[in-house]
Amino acid sequence: MLAGRPVRRGGELLGVEPQLLLRLQRIGREPAIESLPIPEGRLATARQAALVAGDQPIGSVRDLDAGGVPARLYVPRGLAASEASGLLVYFHGGGFVYGDLETHDAVCRVLAEQAGVRVLAVDYRLAPEAPWPAAVDDAVAAYRWVVEHADELAADPGRIAVGGDSAGGNLAALVAIAAARAGWRCAFQLLVYPVTDMTASMESRRTFGTGLFLTTRFMDLGRDTYVPDRGSWTDPRVSPLFAELPEGLAPAYVATAALDPLRDEGEAYAARLAEAGAKVETRCFGGQIHGFVNMVGVGRSGPAAVAEIAAALRAAIG
Repeated sequence: MLAGRPVRRGGELLGVEPQLLLRLQRIGREPAIESLPIPEGRLATARQAALVAGDQPIGSVRDLDAGGVPARLYVPRGLAASEASGLLVYFHGGGFVYGDLETHDAVCRVLAEQAGVRVLAVDYRLAPEAPWPAAVDDAVAAYRWVVEHADELAADPGRIAVGGDSAGGNLAALVAIAAARAGWRCAFQLLVYPVTDMTASMESRRTFGTGLFLTTRFMDLGRDTYVPDRGSWTDPRVSPLFAELPEGLAPAYVATAALDPLRDEGEAYAARLAEAGAKVETRCFGGQIHGFVNMVGVGRSGPAAVAEIAAALRAAIG
């Protein structure tokens, strides 16, 4: 009753909790991020993330320099400081324009605690101050630094993984490709509703591009700010869906949301990975919208979805 009448789009029924959150956003007159100047939009992104983050426990947290890129290391409570474990290098979402270590602090804590692994969140450069390929360069540099300094991080070299959500999923996919080509160890890639096709050609972009949190206007703003040259949208280091995938790619877990504009390109990239010989597990979370990975502090469906993702991470490198 509070959420309103059932909403069905593209044959998918919107979950009650996401629907209620969207309604509360409208009632609270929370502005759309893309309607604000970028500096104000970044502040709004941080505020909105904090509203759904909750208070997530963690063993320890410390900021560090990952080869010239700011980063933050999360160690779960079950691990001693010197005890070796798997490590996930994580890249946050935000359309390559928004987001930082703070906006995704909660989900990194949850993944570390529930998977029993260390998580290193990477604070890559954002557009428009640093357009493409700055974010890719930072992501690859940070991952290479982790591989070369695994001992300093108490990371098992054979259990280093890469992951991210949305724009961060794009970067994680590109890092996994770079690792396979360079021969760096990469045990797993965790891709949560990744951006893989900057041409926006998939049907889900049109079906779910309004009224469901992530909008076409936001995606266009992020893309045009990050990659102003439309001729570069099919560059393999912009859209991994167009990449020639190498042999030796890490096993992948690709999570999508049923009512997310990025759903189809995530699933298309999972199919490409499988065609390239990578072991792939896909999971489409019914009733969910883009951004559910940040909703670890409210409701039941969002935390349950993240718990399932954490379980896949634990099975891979935990």
